Amino acid sequence: MLINRRQFLYATGLLAVAPNVSLAQVRDTYYEVLLRHTRWAETQYDTTAGRYRRTDFGFAVVLGNAVLLTRGNYDPALAGVEKDVLREHTLATIKHFAASNVLAGGNEWGKTLFWDTTFQSYFVLAARLLWPDLDAATHFHVEAIARGQADYTTSLGTGNDPRSGSWTPNGLIGGHHGDTKLEEMGVYAQSLAPGLAWHGDGPGWREAFGRWSRNEAGLPAADLANPSTVDGKPISANTATNLHDTFIVENHGSFGPHYQSELWRTSGRNAVHFLLAGRPLPEVLTRQPNGELLWRTILATMSDAGEPLMPMVNDREHLYGRDVIPLAFRSTVLRDPMAAWAEVALASRLLAYQAHPPVHRLAKFSGEAKYEPEARAELAISYLLHELRPPVAPAPDFFSRAALAIDHGAEPGLLAHQSAAAWAGTVTKPGFTKFAWQPAHDDWLFKISGATPMLLPPSAVTSRKTVVYQRVRDGFDGTACLLEFADGFAGTATLPTGTIVCALPRPGRVDVHNLAMPGMPGLIGSRTYTGAAGRVVVKAREGFRVDELSFPAVSARHVRMVGVQPHPTYGYSLFDFEVTDSRGKPTTASSFDPGYDPAKATDGDPATRWAVARSERGRADSWLAVDLGTATTITRVRLRWETAAAGAYRIETSTDGTAWTAVASYPRPDLSTPGWLDVDGRAGFVARSAAPITVQGDTIVLPAGIVEGYVRADLRTIAASAAPECPPSVLAGTADGYLSLFNLSDAAVTGTVRLPSTWLYRGTQRTTRDGTEYALDLPAASARVEAPWFTARGIPAGITAVVHDARRVTFRGGPARFTLTHRDGLTMAIVLGRAERTVTVPGVQPFPLDDLALGRVTFPCSVLPPGMTDPAAAVDGEQHTAWTPGRDGRMVVDLGAVYRVRVRLKWTNGPTPPHTVTYSVDGRTYGEVGNARYVAVSTGWRPGHAVLKSLSVNELF
Repeated sequence: MLINRRQFLYATGLLAVAPNVSLAQVRDTYYEVLLRHTRWAETQYDTTAGRYRRTDFGFAVVLGNAVLLTRGNYDPALAGVEKDVLREHTLATIKHFAASNVLAGGNEWGKTLFWDTTFQSYFVLAARLLWPDLDAATHFHVEAIARGQADYTTSLGTGNDPRSGSWTPNGLIGGHHGDTKLEEMGVYAQSLAPGLAWHGDGPGWREAFGRWSRNEAGLPAADLANPSTVDGKPISANTATNLHDTFIVENHGSFGPHYQSELWRTSGRNAVHFLLAGRPLPEVLTRQPNGELLWRTILATMSDAGEPLMPMVNDREHLYGRDVIPLAFRSTVLRDPMAAWAEVALASRLLAYQAHPPVHRLAKFSGEAKYEPEARAELAISYLLHELRPPVAPAPDFFSRAALAIDHGAEPGLLAHQSAAAWAGTVTKPGFTKFAWQPAHDDWLFKISGATPMLLPPSAVTSRKTVVYQRVRDGFDGTACLLEFADGFAGTATLPTGTIVCALPRPGRVDVHNLAMPGMPGLIGSRTYTGAAGRVVVKAREGFRVDELSFPAVSARHVRMVGVQPHPTYGYSLFDFEVTDSRGKPTTASSFDPGYDPAKATDGDPATRWAVARSERGRADSWLAVDLGTATTITRVRLRWETAAAGAYRIETSTDGTAWTAVASYPRPDLSTPGWLDVDGRAGFVARSAAPITVQGDTIVLPAGIVEGYVRADLRTIAASAAPECPPSVLAGTADGYLSLFNLSDAAVTGTVRLPSTWLYRGTQRTTRDGTEYALDLPAASARVEAPWFTARGIPAGITAVVHDARRVTFRGGPARFTLTHRDGLTMAIVLGRAERTVTVPGVQPFPLDDLALGRVTFPCSVLPPGMTDPAAAVDGEQHTAWTPGRDGRMVVDLGAVYRVRVRLKWTNGPTPPHTVTYSVDGRTYGEVGNARYVAVSTGWRPGHAVLKSLSVNELF
């Protein structure tokens, strides 16, 4: 097998990168991964009971088994078990748990919507795959499960499941703050699918299934603007308010792309039942209201591994096994080329990921045990989807098409920018504050998940001011943000090149993934850091951390470790505290947990350990000391930590046990370098500060001031270039030619910024011998980015340039001759006399444009009425596109905020259809008053009428 051969090569280190799985190999890859995962699945088999375990739904491994037993070329060497044995284990398990399900008259499991019905869906599917091998009694029980669950769920109406405790979809209203309830609505829908697929339409089943499914991604402003029907039901009848207005999804109190994917995760589980049963898919599975706006938000956080990034989730990152099925559903059933690209990317990583310890596991980086059998089931379903519905060809230009800059708002707390070169997000949700950055979309380079800090202070943000730049309106994509904390300010900016700029009030931290995962790009068992001061290779830490500290020789009888920074949860715990002749010597500590006394750290047994008392885990200065009995020359200590490893500590010695002297400390920088730092050849930082950048283990500390992050660049040359000179409280950067400005104060600032370049920015600047003096007017606590629209070559000092927009600039102060080059490449020879001269560049847009509708979200979306084309064509800024309304068509554009507006419509040639323009502040009620967030154009369109070329909205002041 080709993939087996490749897996062997990179598992043995002979291939440095994961094999690129082609579209045609995706299904075979899933099969091989299932085979290898069977070694873990068999650990769930209870030989005494003669079946797989109930604990954590371990018996759900039967679905993966059923796929292996009924499809493909079974390989017992990879699976670790003979096929007949696997069949015996699987059939015995299905027979037992079919009978023990509550819906079949048992009392062991089942019926409870959260989370039994998810595993019921897998279980019923496994039974159906092996139907000819099951006896009549098991057939009866499996059918009772599917029918009984559909009846039970229907009987609940839109109410809560009393068996599921606090888990609730909140009726058909859904959530909004902290929990979107998309997942919960999906669970109700998926509990109905097996009954519908295998037994047809029972009383109320189909209506309930459609109701929950249509509302999963509901948003009133979008649904009320959509006259389309799905399965004969109008989308406008939806009632859910379960999304923020940018279609971001929250779960567990924060943004969770994993849960945003739930629409297609549950759809994949549901669709496979209908496909295997030979029944048509319900229309709601192929025409999902608002589904494409959800997907757009996923694309805006996608990594190069085909999984969404998780900047606000603690334990959902790198769940490759669970992340497969949403992509498989979209690529096979919805035939989405973007999802197909992401699925191929993810499939290419699966075998390398699976080979990493704990070997064979598919959900190895999560804390919930039930994710493992679930991942096996989801992979099995993905295999079946590929068998039943061949996928579409992958998009060749994924990240260019996924590019988006968007502010999801202060409550979701995410200002995100997906560019062709990188992803970046300013996260301000309480508990998750960071400036997350993934250069080259590499989700295995920098740690960004959950509460992991990055660059910004991890403190609570008291206010945020944001600017989003969009190419269609501003000429480039980017973001700027100014954050206020209780003790100061910080600023962030993202550029279309993938570069980031950060104005740090104090040193910032970046943690680096460093693993030995052969076949995964970058994870070769070490990271290499290069700077002006040299180069250092930091090896990956496998297992528990071991510190070896050396220092000049000292004579001492007593040696101790004094904590400075404990593990945030568990405090301090040491397996070994090794000093010359320390084994078996008297050892004491500031405290200890029963059974983990101080002597356990010096007894020479690698399995025993000292741990601080539970009540002392939060204490910083806990200590452990050994008495060597006599004065001894000491030059080193070795500490082998448990999970409760100190973030910082010092080693002290004493001759009498009373007076102590510090001889060493941790952490010690592996590298301290001024100006710039390259990280593994994959990304790098430039710090505009006299303080150095330091590397300690897998942590980078960057100094306060302006820090620039580059995907790949000549960092040495960039660091050698002069930095802008700014007024007090202002910081500025000119990374990639863009001018990033930050006012880190609560007062407006005017003055001059001295720039070491001949780039010309919007506003007024005066040329000097070595650059320009830019006239600054920056409101309090604000940030902005200016594009380098023009470059002046050979321009003498003393010339004033006023850049009005991206097309027009006025020069004063001649006479002079110089060359003006527009950012788009057009070059003009300028002859300036004593009078001012205004130059207009032909053929370019005068960015920024003041049209509020450009690039905004439009409705209807995802499911369009017959004859209507996408309304986004009326606000895309393109001259060759237009919106065709269809019969009596109506479109709505969401401006994102309420403005007092004036609307202009531009139709193509031909008779203009009858039309009216109405306005709304909430997307529900429309009228003729011009204050609006939502602008609607209603038509009496008929074939032969003109179509709408553009809808322009300008603010009235």
